[in-house]
Amino acid sequence: MSGTTAAPVASRTRARVRSAFANPWRKPRFLALYSWLFLAWAIVPVAIAVLFSFNAGRSRSTWQGFSLRWYVSDPDLSVLHDPTLQSAVLQSLKLAALTMLIATPIGVAMALGLARWRGRVAIGGNFLMLLPLVTPEIVLASGLLLIFAHLYRFGDSTLFGTPAQLLGHVTWAIPSVVIVVRGRLFGLGKDYEEVAMDLGATPFEAMRRVVLPLLAPAIFAALMIDFALSIDDFITSQFLFKGQDTITIPMLIYGTGRTGENPSLNAVATVMVVLSLSAIGIAGVVIRGMAKHRGARNESAADALTKFEF
Repeated sequence: MSGTTAAPVASRTRARVRSAFANPWRKPRFLALYSWLFLAWAIVPVAIAVLFSFNAGRSRSTWQGFSLRWYVSDPDLSVLHDPTLQSAVLQSLKLAALTMLIATPIGVAMALGLARWRGRVAIGGNFLMLLPLVTPEIVLASGLLLIFAHLYRFGDSTLFGTPAQLLGHVTWAIPSVVIVVRGRLFGLGKDYEEVAMDLGATPFEAMRRVVLPLLAPAIFAALMIDFALSIDDFITSQFLFKGQDTITIPMLIYGTGRTGENPSLNAVATVMVVLSLSAIGIAGVVIRGMAKHRGARNESAADALTKFEF
């Protein structure tokens, strides 16, 4: 009797499982589980590093109490007092600030030109603009290394150091600006510009007094994105550095992080994470404001950033 009842139960169970996997409208439970596992894999190590940056002792595995020792208190090894850490932070901030100030105007001009340009030459221009973005960064950095080592030489001196690092950062930061600003341009269309010229404005006045103010949120978002990309960069900075004073935060973490000799590296890494997330967060808030003007009232900043008109 038990055998006769077990067979229909097993059959119904198999049918239910087959139906669950065959139904395309079912809830993606496995996908959600995989996503949470991936997020945990990516975020938990960063959270642990941030947590131990406030550890009172030198251990990176045993919690010894909350303290700001590695930020300000330690007279020798804290971020506030260690000249090596200070130099790395200042170099990273200098490169990031100069990158966004140089790459953003160039990227805005390219976006305006490519958005208004038509023909085969425009297609080639679009391809060349995207080339640094899709090229592996180590390939681009290697090419820049060879260029600065053999072509741009001034006697016995070269541009290695801050100038070469800055040019490398600007090279791959410009396409990011172009993508963000051109997406906004396509969202605006040509109506505002044409109405301004119908009312008597010259093309230059229409661009300066109508188009650029409408592009201001996208330009600001591009500034923040370039800042975050530059301050996180390791490969280009590593290939083009020269001397101790051109070491950036990622280079310092990579060079001394494996030895575990300096616990204040966790504090430096936390500073870099905070700066990067702040820049991306500000960009997301600005883009969310742009989305609200387009009618997407209930969209979060993260959704607005990921769904922006790329």
